[in-house]
Amino acid sequence: MTQDSPAGTVPALATPQERNAAMDRAFDFRGDVKLTLTDGRTVEGYVYDRKSDTDKPLVRVIPADGSARMNIPYDQIKAIAFSERDPAAGKSWDTWIRKYVEKKRKGESTDLHPEEEIDD
Repeated sequence: MTQDSPAGTVPALATPQERNAAMDRAFDFRGDVKLTLTDGRTVEGYVYDRKSDTDKPLVRVIPADGSARMNIPYDQIKAIAFSERDPAAGKSWDTWIRKYVEKKRKGESTDLHPEEEIDD
């Protein structure tokens, strides 16, 4: 997990500003989140979009259980928990280029792929 990653956190949603910031982070996060809704239901999945510049802001979620995509209004989200694992941690473009250059310099195969795990 990177220092800036929200992985494993449960941010406060007490104010509209905290809720908006948390939803922005959920959208930028590459892992799953668990949303607790005001009616008591929970939804686990990947936040692939958000509409924050409307009168009724919402997040769009691909549920982890394979059910249909969902639009969930911000005002129906009571809590959000980020999964412990950020699948893209350590896979930045800069890291990929650094590994590529190191392998090239050593005369090794440069057949690197961005989705590979990279040891830092």
